[in-house]
Amino acid sequence: MDLIYYIQVILMGIVEGLTEFLPISSTGHLIVAADVMRFSPPDRETFIVGIQAGAIFAVCWFYRERIWKVVMNFLRPGREQNLAVNTVVAFLPAAVAGVLFAHFIQSRLFNVVTVSTTLVIGGLIILAVERMIAAGKIAPRVHEMDDMNWRDALKVGVMQCFAMIPGVSRSGATIIGGMICGLSRKAATEFSFFLAIPTIFGATVYDLWKMRDSVAELNVGGLLLGGAVSFFSALIVVNWLLRFVAHNNFRGFGWYRILFGALVMGLWYTGVIL
Repeated sequence: MDLIYYIQVILMGIVEGLTEFLPISSTGHLIVAADVMRFSPPDRETFIVGIQAGAIFAVCWFYRERIWKVVMNFLRPGREQNLAVNTVVAFLPAAVAGVLFAHFIQSRLFNVVTVSTTLVIGGLIILAVERMIAAGKIAPRVHEMDDMNWRDALKVGVMQCFAMIPGVSRSGATIIGGMICGLSRKAATEFSFFLAIPTIFGATVYDLWKMRDSVAELNVGGLLLGGAVSFFSALIVVNWLLRFVAHNNFRGFGWYRILFGALVMGLWYTGVIL
């Protein structure tokens, strides 16, 4: 029984790490993966929240030199201060929306039907945005993350609020939303990574605080293993995605979302997942 549990933990960590920073919804994939594997330990919800920390540590490690420069030069006018201010500005809308609407969304919208629907809608939006870019109807105005101003950051932050709905994808909302607002694929992707640090870290701490009564049921070994697997798989994805966006568009992710959303609906309809 323990062996099966730890195999499930490893697979859940892989799913979290591979999907957290791609525009395909990590929450949606985790919900489906847990149901398909019948992964239902007493600490399931706490575990899913906790392994997100592994993915965030991967971003922190990848950008460790830049983060250190931001910390050391926060009070000095320049690009490091600008990045810090933009990250805070972009974080605030989701922080406020999370406090106001998190309970309603988690109690009403965390289900397979919502996930499958938003996966498909998100895929269609990606395809539409890429088509408009190809037609010249949307043109990047900001080519590098460091060229963003606080207004650009605020727009991305507002877009991030939609990611509270399961299946939307935080990365998808910020990257595609950023592109709609005039950011290049590279600038939108990099800023999405930086914005993930306070957003996911804050959400993880907030959710764990709400779940504090269930900490006694927490399998620490399973959480540490899942978090470690999430860390290494996320590190691979972050490195790969930055190279990918330099020469490719996001159409493939759009089609993937549509097909995966249809599959999820089919699995739900046939009773494979609940």
